[in-house]
Amino acid sequence: MPVSCVNIQNIRQTNVIDDSTIDFVMRGGETLRNRLPNSCPQLGFERAFSYSTSISQLCSVDIITVLQQGGGIRRGASCGLGPFTPIAPQAR
Repeated sequence: MPVSCVNIQNIRQTNVIDDSTIDFVMRGGETLRNRLPNSCPQLGFERAFSYSTSISQLCSVDIITVLQQGGGIRRGASCGLGPFTPIAPQAR
């Protein structure tokens, strides 16, 4: 069941899959996949992004900004998030 927001303190790590998919690995081991409504240029290549929010949650209405590396970190494209959908854990 997709959720609109996640508590920032519960995000353990993020894994950028491609220009429109980010997996958020949560404390406790759950992984929530965020499929951006639109492709975010350079996200899959750089695999780094930032966000800012005024509350303690990251929500589907929030914007991420791609961080471009090389000669210092530069801000790239800004893109909106989609809903957070739980995905089954991968077999080890």
